[in-house]
Amino acid sequence: MRAFPEIKDSGDEKEFTQMIKAVKVRHNNVVPMMALGVNQLKKGMNSGNLDEIHQFLDRFYLSRIGIRMLIGQHVELHNPNPPLHTVGYIHTKMSPMEVARNASEDARSICFREYGSAPEINIYGDPSFTFPYVPTHLHLMMYELVKNSLRAVQERFVDSDRVAPPIRIIVADGIEDVTIKVSDEGGGIARSGLPKIFTYLYSTARNPLEEEVDLGTADVPVTMAGYGYGLPISRLYARYFGGDLQIISMEGYGTDAYLHLSRLGDSQEPLP
Repeated sequence: MRAFPEIKDSGDEKEFTQMIKAVKVRHNNVVPMMALGVNQLKKGMNSGNLDEIHQFLDRFYLSRIGIRMLIGQHVELHNPNPPLHTVGYIHTKMSPMEVARNASEDARSICFREYGSAPEINIYGDPSFTFPYVPTHLHLMMYELVKNSLRAVQERFVDSDRVAPPIRIIVADGIEDVTIKVSDEGGGIARSGLPKIFTYLYSTARNPLEEEVDLGTADVPVTMAGYGYGLPISRLYARYFGGDLQIISMEGYGTDAYLHLSRLGDSQEPLP
């Protein structure tokens, strides 16, 4: 970017757009590559330094979300045929119900692939309700939350005669926030484990990176769980636009995830 010559006309500007688009694509695999690096580092160090690494990764990923948002916005504004009701990356009439449904279908297809079956997902809310947000961000967060719930329920009821209970998604439209609750009956998380769920490299599943090390050439395998990155990165995406993510768990029953999305549009970018 620094080496790019001064932009003097629209032709230069188009070239600049192509260049930053290529930068964004080139960094698509950064999250799993970093997961692999930190996982290898974690094996050879004591746990005392993990706090420092966690703070570094928070700053690194928040900065990455911001940069990719800016590049994506710039590139999308040059789209000659933009989708209806969009301003760059931002959808001015995004339906959270629709995004939740799409993310749920994606997560269920991965669950089917891994386990051969998947619990039902019921979504409640006003289907006509829309608000301005970035659909790709919401899709990523919903996909991670639903995927966690599917895995928990599936593994709890895999040898049971009972039908696996459905996962419930509730979309609530408030004045300040739009809140989406994802509820499952997957057995919950032990109270001692709750403080760890937002730290990087804490996962209750086996790590898929143990088996798939060559990230330079192949695409990263899409798996149900294991990187230990889904929740902390989802929370960063929520906080980037002034929202938040909270997890409430009842061990022995299930987990509720509350995703708060700010709808006021007055939050400052939380630069690290």
